Amino acid sequence: MGRKYNWQRQCFYICSACLISLLFFGCITLKENRNRLMAEGYLLNSQKLLAAGDYKGALEENFKVLSVTGKDIPGDEALFNIGLIYAHYGNPGKDYKKSAYYFGKIIDEYPHSRLLEQVKIMTGILNVIEKAKQVDIEIEKKKKELAR
Repeated sequence: MGRKYNWQRQCFYICSACLISLLFFGCITLKENRNRLMAEGYLLNSQKLLAAGDYKGALEENFKVLSVTGKDIPGDEALFNIGLIYAHYGNPGKDYKKSAYYFGKIIDEYPHSRLLEQVKIMTGILNVIEKAKQVDIEIEKKKKELAR
């Protein structure tokens, strides 16, 4: 009879451990789902603000996504949006270097992102813009030297 009692006790401990594990991992899954829903809401707000011309507000919403998701998806989408906002033609605070920085973060932190090819294209375009700026600066310097 002693063995039967020990078997019942072991079964009880195993079942208790499994139940605690299920509760723990279930809570983690719920938290991840909640964070993903919050991130999607922030992304939607960002798109609305960008369409309205509120670049600063759109940036803030994308940074909220990053704070909620960390390095999980849709963080890559938030970084992509940030890069686009900094490169946007209508943005008075546009900064191509910041834009390239955020696109580079996608390449480094999300090597399997579905946005990777678009990021590479945008990075190439930004490099061409920067080179064109350098050529313009050199032309202006030459003009000033010739005018003297």
